[in-house]
Amino acid sequence: MNTHQSDAYTVSPELPAMFDGMKLAAVATVLYVIVRCLNLKSPTAPPDLTYQDTPLSRFLLKSCPQLTKEYIPPLLWGKSGHLQTALYGKLGRVSAPHPSGVRKYLPMVDGATATFDLFEPMGNHRTGDDITMVICPGIGNHSEKHYIRTFVDHAQKDGYRCAVLNHLGALPNIELTSPRMFTYGCTWEFSSMVGYIKRAYPETQLIVVGFSLGGNIVCKFLGENMVNQERVLCCVSICQGYSALRAQETFLQWDQFRRFYNFLMADNMKKIILSHRQSLFGGSSGKTIDADLSRLYTATSLMQIDDNIMRKFHGHSSLKEYYEKESCVHYIHNVKVPLLLVNAADDPLVHDSLLAIPRTLAAKKSNVVFALTLHGGHLGFFEGAVLFPQPLTWMDKAIVGYANAMCQWEKQKPPCQSTDLSEGSCAGEKA
Repeated sequence: MNTHQSDAYTVSPELPAMFDGMKLAAVATVLYVIVRCLNLKSPTAPPDLTYQDTPLSRFLLKSCPQLTKEYIPPLLWGKSGHLQTALYGKLGRVSAPHPSGVRKYLPMVDGATATFDLFEPMGNHRTGDDITMVICPGIGNHSEKHYIRTFVDHAQKDGYRCAVLNHLGALPNIELTSPRMFTYGCTWEFSSMVGYIKRAYPETQLIVVGFSLGGNIVCKFLGENMVNQERVLCCVSICQGYSALRAQETFLQWDQFRRFYNFLMADNMKKIILSHRQSLFGGSSGKTIDADLSRLYTATSLMQIDDNIMRKFHGHSSLKEYYEKESCVHYIHNVKVPLLLVNAADDPLVHDSLLAIPRTLAAKKSNVVFALTLHGGHLGFFEGAVLFPQPLTWMDKAIVGYANAMCQWEKQKPPCQSTDLSEGSCAGEKA
C-alpha cells in the first residue's frame, strides 16, 4: 500500500510540468501565427521606383520626399495588406474632415445626369497659379467617402481647387435619369466634369487624380484623345489594376483571399444596381430582363455581374470585349504628360503579375514614374508609430507632394522643354 502511494507521489510532479510545456507551445504557436499574419518581421523601406534618368525625374526625386523616404506603417498591424485594406474599407480614414463643396449636375447626351462636387482652395497655391485637381474615386465611390474627404481637405489647404466625380449611381440619394450607371472604364462622366472645369475656369491648369478603378478611368481618358491632355500638368494613379482582362483570372484565385474580396465587392455592386432597379430595368420587360436579374441575385463574383449586367450598358457583345475596351492598358502609352503610377506590393486586390504593366511602361517612357511600396494594402497607406494611425496617410501626402513638384517644374523648366517631355531633355542637358 505504501509502495503504491510512493509511486503516485513521485509521478504527479511531472504532470504540471507537461501542461506548462503544452501551454508554452500553444502560446508560441499563436505568437508565430500573429507574426506571420501581421508580417511583423517585414522591413520598412522607401518605395521601389522605376523611371528613366531625366531632368524631370531628378527634379522630382529632390522635390517629393515621399518617393525617396521610408514609408513607415503602424508597427502592430500596418504591415498587413489585409488589415490596411480592411481599415480603409470599413473606416475609410481616422477623424475625416468635412470639406464644404457645391454639387454640380451635368446633363449627358444619352439622358444620364453626371454629378460632381466642387471644393474651392483654402488659400493661394504656392506658385500663385490657378490649379484644379480633377479626381475620380474608386469603384462605387463618391465625394462623401472618408478617404476622398481627407484627401480633398489636404489638397485644399495646399491651394488646390478640387472637383470630385460622383460615379453614376454611387450616391444613394441621387436617382439615375437613364438606364445606365458607371462601368469599369467609361470616361463620359469624367470627361464632362473636366470640360465643365475648363470652361468655368479658363485660366486653370489641371492635376488629374484617380483611385483604384478611378485610376483606370483617368489614364484611359488621357490616352483616348490627345485633346484631353490639354492644360493637364500631370496625372497620378493609385492602386489600379491596369487590365481587367488579366485581372479577372486572378480574382478567381484564393491566393491573398482574392476570391473572398471578389465576393464582397460583387455584393456591394449588387446592392448599388438593385437600389436603381426601377431606373435601370423599369422601362424594359420580357424574359431577358428577368433572366438577367435572376442571375444578378445569385452572382458571387464581379465577373458574373459584369457579364450579365454591366457590359450591356454599352452594348459589348462579350465579357472579353468589355474588359478589353474598358481597360487603360490599351491607352496609357498615349499619355504624354508626367504620370505617377503607385501600387502596393501587399495589395490583396492587385496581383503581382499585373505590376509588369506599369513597370515596363516606366522603363520605356521618360514621363512615367512607377512607385511600388512594400506595404499599404489597397488604398490604405496608413502611417503611425505603433497602434493608432495618423489622420493623413502616406498616399495623401505623396499625391500632393508630387503635384507640388510638377507645378514647380512647370514654372522653372527650360524654355525648350516640351510639355510632355516625350523627347527627353534640352540639348546639352541629357544625362
